[in-house]
Amino acid sequence: HPTRRLRALRQRSAAIDNSLRIQAVPKANRLPADFATLLEMAQAGIPVNFAEVLNLTTLGVNAASIKFGSCSMESEKFIAVCDNSSGSSQVFVIDLTAGNAVTKRPISAEAAIMNPVTKVLALRAGTQLQIFNLELRAKMKSHNMSAPCVYWRWTSPNNIALVTPTSVFHWSIEGTSEPVKVFDRHASLSEGTQIINYQVSPDEKWCLLMGIAQGAGGTIQGTMQLFSIDKGVSQTLQGHTGCFHTISVPGRPAPSQAQVLCFEEKKPDSPAKLFVMEVGRDKDAPGGVFRLAPVQIPVPAEAPEDFPVSMVPSPKHDIIFMITKMGYLYLFDVFSGKALYRARITKDTVFVTCPQTSTGGMLGVTARKGQLLQVSLNEQTLVPYVVSTLRDNALGIALASRLNLPGADDLYLAEFQRLLSVGDVAGAAKLAAESPQGLLRTAETIQRFQSIPGQPGQPQPVFQYFHMLLEKGKLNQLESIELAKPVLQQGRTQFLEKWLTEDKLECSEQLGDIVMQADVNMALSVYLRANVPEKAINCFLQRGEFDKIAAYATKVGYRCDYSFMLSSLVRQNPQGALEFAKQLSAGSLIDPNTVVEIFMAGNRIQETTAFLLEALKGNKPEEGYLQTKLLEINLRGGSPQVADAILQNNMFTHYDRQYVAKLCEAAGLAQRALEHYTDVEDIKRSLLAMCSNQQMVNPEFVLSYFGSLSPEASLECMKELLSRNMRGNMQIVTQIAAKYNEQIGAQPLIDLFENFKCFEGLFYYLGQIVNFSQDPLVHYKYIEAAAKCQQYKEVERVCRDSTVYEPGPVKDFLMDAKLPDPRPLIHVCDRHDFIEEMTSYLYSNNLQKYIEVYCNKVSPQKTPVVVGRLLDLDCNEDFVRQLLNSVGHACPVEELVEQVEHRNRLRLLQPWLEARIATGNQETGTHNAIGKIYVTLNRDPVSFLTNDQFYDPKVLGKYCEKLDPSLAFIAYKRANGECDDDLIRVTTANGLFKDQARYLVERQDLELWARVLQASDDPTDTANRRALIDQVVQTALPETKDPDHVSTTVKAFMAADLPQELIELLERIVLQGSDFSENKNLQNLLILTAIKADKERVMEYINRLDNFDGPEIAKIAISDQYQLYEEGFIIYTKFAKSAKASGNDADAVDLDVAAVGVLVDLIRNMERASEFAERVNTPAVWSRLAKAQLAEGGPLMDAAIASYIKASDPANYAEVIEAAERADSYESLVPFLVMARKHVKEPHLDTMLIYSYAKSNKLGDLEEFIAAPNVASIQTIGERCFDEGMFSAAKLLFASINNNAKLALCYVNLEQYREAVDAAQKANSVSTWKEVNKACVKAGEFRLARVAGLQIIVHPDHLEELTLLYEREGQPMELIQLMEQGLGLDAAHSGIFTELGVLYSKYLPEKLMEHIKIFWSRMNTPKLMRACEKALLWDEAVFLLKEDEQYDSAVKTMIAHSTAFQHDLFLDCVQKARNSEIYYKSIQFYIEQQPLLLVRLLQVLTPQLDHSRVVHQLRKIDHLPLAESYLKAVQKDNLSAVNEALNELYVEDEDYDALRQSVDDYDNFDQIALAQKIEKHELLEFRRIAAYIYKKNKRYQKSVQLSKADKMYKDSIETVAESGDSSLAEETLRFFCAVCDRECFCATLFTCYEHIKPDVAIELAWRNGYVDFAMPYIIQYTRHLHDKVQEIDKRTAPKETAEKTEQDAAAAAAVGMMYGDPAMAMAGGPALLTAPPGMMPEYQQPQYMGGMPGVPPPGGMPPMQQPGYGMPPQPPQPGMY
Repeated sequence: HPTRRLRALRQRSAAIDNSLRIQAVPKANRLPADFATLLEMAQAGIPVNFAEVLNLTTLGVNAASIKFGSCSMESEKFIAVCDNSSGSSQVFVIDLTAGNAVTKRPISAEAAIMNPVTKVLALRAGTQLQIFNLELRAKMKSHNMSAPCVYWRWTSPNNIALVTPTSVFHWSIEGTSEPVKVFDRHASLSEGTQIINYQVSPDEKWCLLMGIAQGAGGTIQGTMQLFSIDKGVSQTLQGHTGCFHTISVPGRPAPSQAQVLCFEEKKPDSPAKLFVMEVGRDKDAPGGVFRLAPVQIPVPAEAPEDFPVSMVPSPKHDIIFMITKMGYLYLFDVFSGKALYRARITKDTVFVTCPQTSTGGMLGVTARKGQLLQVSLNEQTLVPYVVSTLRDNALGIALASRLNLPGADDLYLAEFQRLLSVGDVAGAAKLAAESPQGLLRTAETIQRFQSIPGQPGQPQPVFQYFHMLLEKGKLNQLESIELAKPVLQQGRTQFLEKWLTEDKLECSEQLGDIVMQADVNMALSVYLRANVPEKAINCFLQRGEFDKIAAYATKVGYRCDYSFMLSSLVRQNPQGALEFAKQLSAGSLIDPNTVVEIFMAGNRIQETTAFLLEALKGNKPEEGYLQTKLLEINLRGGSPQVADAILQNNMFTHYDRQYVAKLCEAAGLAQRALEHYTDVEDIKRSLLAMCSNQQMVNPEFVLSYFGSLSPEASLECMKELLSRNMRGNMQIVTQIAAKYNEQIGAQPLIDLFENFKCFEGLFYYLGQIVNFSQDPLVHYKYIEAAAKCQQYKEVERVCRDSTVYEPGPVKDFLMDAKLPDPRPLIHVCDRHDFIEEMTSYLYSNNLQKYIEVYCNKVSPQKTPVVVGRLLDLDCNEDFVRQLLNSVGHACPVEELVEQVEHRNRLRLLQPWLEARIATGNQETGTHNAIGKIYVTLNRDPVSFLTNDQFYDPKVLGKYCEKLDPSLAFIAYKRANGECDDDLIRVTTANGLFKDQARYLVERQDLELWARVLQASDDPTDTANRRALIDQVVQTALPETKDPDHVSTTVKAFMAADLPQELIELLERIVLQGSDFSENKNLQNLLILTAIKADKERVMEYINRLDNFDGPEIAKIAISDQYQLYEEGFIIYTKFAKSAKASGNDADAVDLDVAAVGVLVDLIRNMERASEFAERVNTPAVWSRLAKAQLAEGGPLMDAAIASYIKASDPANYAEVIEAAERADSYESLVPFLVMARKHVKEPHLDTMLIYSYAKSNKLGDLEEFIAAPNVASIQTIGERCFDEGMFSAAKLLFASINNNAKLALCYVNLEQYREAVDAAQKANSVSTWKEVNKACVKAGEFRLARVAGLQIIVHPDHLEELTLLYEREGQPMELIQLMEQGLGLDAAHSGIFTELGVLYSKYLPEKLMEHIKIFWSRMNTPKLMRACEKALLWDEAVFLLKEDEQYDSAVKTMIAHSTAFQHDLFLDCVQKARNSEIYYKSIQFYIEQQPLLLVRLLQVLTPQLDHSRVVHQLRKIDHLPLAESYLKAVQKDNLSAVNEALNELYVEDEDYDALRQSVDDYDNFDQIALAQKIEKHELLEFRRIAAYIYKKNKRYQKSVQLSKADKMYKDSIETVAESGDSSLAEETLRFFCAVCDRECFCATLFTCYEHIKPDVAIELAWRNGYVDFAMPYIIQYTRHLHDKVQEIDKRTAPKETAEKTEQDAAAAAAVGMMYGDPAMAMAGGPALLTAPPGMMPEYQQPQYMGGMPGVPPPGGMPPMQQPGYGMPPQPPQPGMY
């Protein structure tokens, strides 16, 4: 298609033009400086890799906190940041190993460092140190330092180094130890030096402290202190940084490790040098001390003052990374000290670094920006860079050899050739051994050394080479084989064994085959290491180590025929076979059933049992059959004891229990049979059989066995045992019943024994459980059974001790049984309170003796009940008295009196009671009883009640109430208050008020008074209370002389709220003359009672009485509750006069003040108060009056101020000032303030005086006052005047204190703008400038406004407000002029440039682009970008996005707004975009907008694109031809989508050559689909390609059909030959015969010779007359057949040197093979085949046809030997028959 080709050519031409245009654009215009530098580095093949891992600012960390001291990185796992910038302190922990997960903790700390290994955080705040475990959320340790910590870091996972201004400490996190001082800081690192790093050597014996300080001329000088912990000495070094590193020194004897110190030395006026020296090694040690000569550091000319800040070693590469202050990276080789590389990787300071173990590089964080940079060695380019750029071949070879790096191949090859050419075999061998990545360790090298002739007296060159390899490390497979061959030939197997032990040889199957010829053990070791299981197992077989085969086969996953191996082993070594079988079974490598069959085939019962015991120890359900089998083998095989032991140990649970039970019964194991039976009949049969023979009975088993039966089955079995032989089986049955009593139940078991009337068995059964049973039935039946068995002691014991039985039935049984001994009945009745029934039983049966015994010895305390029952039974009184006398004091009196008194027989006890009292008995009950008798008999009861101290007054008082109330009063009074209620009740009920009044007065109990004086609605109660009060007033109180009685009575009346009665009482005491008339308390009480109850009498009492507490009573009188103001005033004046008369002036003044207070506060008569003040004329009174007048306010304001002045009292100046302010009376306030200043020096007074002057407009007095000394708060009052608009006064005040900010505002308000600007310049405050600027703008003073605005715009926070001001005032051009003028300021910031750009976008868009291009780096790009988008300025927006490195957004903007599209810019941005979706949107955009530039876009994006997705995108819109060149470029990746797209284009373009090439080179596409698509193409070549594809996919039939259809016979013949299909070849021959193509027939015979059967070829040639054309094939086949027969004859010819016996054995083996007896053939034994009868041996021969034995050959032809044509029979293969 010419049109498509022309379009593709145009696209390619456009792409070339674009590429030329890009190359023509200067680099500075295409890429930012940093990226251009990195690009140049990449193109130059630099030896380092750079990457930005993350940016801390994107994780929410404030940029201000990313600095030295606040941000730390102790290892490659964590970064810790203390952020205190936002006001709230918090700690960020970034886990670099968990996807950069961020943890924020609100912790107040100055610094934080994370443990390099675990999640342990150390915090520091001032001198306080704390360590926390973040995972456990627990504090581990804390310490308070005595000096501040200026630097700290983790030196190991368990230790923190702390640097103070004077010393260095180490603090272990283990235990509770405090920081330990290590050494003191050197004087050169004293004050003024900043510590930037601290290192500890790996052996923790050396410390290196690094610090920097300001030097002369502004340079930064570095000082380091190296301290030896062992020696305790320090050495100072002039330099900035250093580190410790461990290397392996070549040629040094073991150990070859060296601990070196690497540091930079910088002395004044000298270039910087790198030092590498070993520390901690004796100079006389073997191998010496590693030390390099100082190497000058190549400092760039443009950074002469730069200095290093960090040095990080790489243990992986032995390379030193050094970072400087200005961002330069240096790489040094530790072994030579040479500089490998130098470049500036960042313009920011990398303030913290750490090694990265995974890459062997380092990580670093840049200050402020927060970039985490990764720098690592580029192993692919290091050596080429050293060789080509540094031109140091020796260093390149050394690095390549040491680090095993590529890049020095040509150097190594040339050097190798040179060494061989000069005959330096040792050097060549060493060079080849050390070649990187095995460059020279090849077969050719070995052949070269083998071809070199050896020198006399020296080892062969090849052995020298192998010696070097062995010294270096391990040989590869080829080297191991080549070394083993000559060593084995010389018989030195010990060397091979040594090398294998040292793992110097790489084991392989070939090596094992070689070693096998010499040593099986060593070959086994090789096979095991090479993982050749088949041959390793063969070695185990030869060694007889069958036990290792299973473990090894399981380990390597190899499967072999274990059954055959086990069958062979069991006949030779049964014990070994057993162990082998156990291992196989443990690994599930053989079926246990198979093992059992193998062992039992040899009748190996013991081994079978041992195997099954091991195999079945898991006791799995699926093993039930084998468990049964195991038991059956032993039970039937004569080993029942083994089965018994298995069953006894309960090893198995899944066998056939019923079957095994029968086997056990048959084998005589009755116990085991019983264990397995489940049917009750079987169980009873076995049980009876066991119990019938006492020798077989195992009681313990029988007892335990019944535990497995159900209760019903157990009862049936016990019933069967008792029914068959009750006497013989009773013992076992009782034991069973006792043991399983809870399971079966007591009731069924008792019924069982009772049904058989076996009371003896019942007694034994219950006797075993009665002591533990809680069943009442058990105890009752046991008592019954024991009684029937005449076991009376047991009956008594149970009745005495048991608490379970039911007492009623037991009592009834014992009474009915009438046992000879009544003690069981006595115990039952005594314990369960059947005393009366017991007494009746014993008395009625003439057992009085037991009654006496019971009362005296068993329960004396129950004697009253016994006596009561005996009295009911009309027992003789003499017996009762005798019984009481015998019991004596043990009998409880109260109960006895109650029992006797209840029966009206109390006098019966008088002699007994008097006898007890006579003995000194003090029991209350005894005395109560005798008292009752005396009262009843009227035997001087008053004397008894008065004098006896032991009776209970409550009991006798109650007893006497009905007989004589006066006796009851005496008894109750005797109780001392315990019977007060009863006493009041009795006296009130019987009218004994006089006695009651006297008792109450004497008692002095306020609670009792309250009860008797309590008011009631009942008239009777009221009358009783009145009668009582009268007796108190008339009789009780006048009789008493005790003041406490009076006081208590008065309190009682007060508490009862009886004011009138109380007044009556007090008048009787106080006014009518008594011993208590002058009592102050009573006078106070009288007045207070009158105040409460009778106010008219108060004034009279005040005038009549003098000895009372006046001030206190006055306070009560004038209180709000009573409001007796006049009475209070009189009291104050009365007592004030008394105080003056007594000379107590101070008290008199206080009373006068209180009196005037009553007048002004309560009576509120200011006139009387003024008169009283004039009369008294004391300052305190005037002050009190003034305060009241001030509180009154209004017209009294001036009077109040006058009163204060008279009192000369400034104390309440604050209230006076406040009142004057409310009244706006500042003129009258001035004299008061002048007076107050004389007494008080308070700022408030002076301040208010100034304010009063200002309010009174007395500016002259004001100016005079502020000029004089004062303590006024001029600032505060000035602001107040300013706020109230008194700007003139404020101006004077602010000028006096030089507050230029406020002064400027005053000038502004006074419209004095020039003076305002001058004051603002002096104030230099942003807020002042803002106010001045605002006023000037509004007033139109733009020149002055610009002066103020320039001072504002340098502050970013106020810029937006200034902009809004100008825009609201409609002056944007003035604002633009202001901003343009501000660009030249020294303090110009990004906000000015940004805001000016925003203004340009709004008002002068034509100037925006120029402004952006000049100042884009100093702008806030996002803000300006939003402004550009709002103003639709897309070119500017794209430019900003690109410069801000927002390439994704820049591309999106150009796609969305095609007017901003620029092809070069688009390509530059899109290849740096991070979002892959941008690429495909860009492709769509180019297709729609710039189709001719699409190819160039695809070329640029090729590394980032998903080519399959691109093809899908282009195919979807049918634009694949546009990207044909791109598809060809990416076809090398062999992607199916790309291949199919290109093949489709080739088909459309009819480019069959390209299609054929594509199909051959790239096979990843749907080949069948393509073949089906083009197999019917109009062009022949495409159909040939279809046939070719079918052939590649082994669809030969289809390929041949296509070739035949197109008459491409050559293709079809080649396809048939490749297929190897005989039928297809024969079909092709027949086809050529059919089409009469003799030449193709001949060609097919030649090409497909191996696949054509000769009979088919000859037949077709003969039938079709092609014999001449088939003759070459026939000749060739005949020659091949002849050669094969000849070779077979040679192989089968007999050996002439063989002996006769060997010939016979071979003949026997051959005959055995012919007759199919492999065992005979394998054994090769002497057994021979004999001829059948009647046949001669010489005629004995196998006769068969076609491999079938016994069939005679047809036609008398001699038999043909099979298999093969004339070939001897092959020996049988393993596993075949």
